Amino acid sequence: MAGKYIPNRGDIVWLNFTPQSGHEQMGQRPALVLSPKQYNSKVGLAVFCPITGHKKGYPFEVDLLNTKKINGVALSDQVKSLDWKTRKAKFAKFIEKVPESVIKECTLKIKALLMIE
Repeated sequence: MAGKYIPNRGDIVWLNFTPQSGHEQMGQRPALVLSPKQYNSKVGLAVFCPITGHKKGYPFEVDLLNTKKINGVALSDQVKSLDWKTRKAKFAKFIEKVPESVIKECTLKIKALLMIE
């Protein structure tokens, strides 16, 4: 990608999740971007779901079945708004894009978690 990368909805990026607390995902890991590029570029924040390669069968896991470079699940119950510019922004780099069906499933699970109709 040429120029400065700005995360966009549906992108999988590498991002640093440290510091963390308790059972939260930590360290350098892939993440699914849920917020649109327009928001992310103006505010410097973006909404992410961390991705793990350790599938446990929890109801809020979203399978990344049609991705080529990353295997695992997005953890929709660990959604975070993060300052991607300061969280090791040089490491916030694009990996690949997920199908819209993955975004939709993740969004529906977050709505269920928050009891939004």
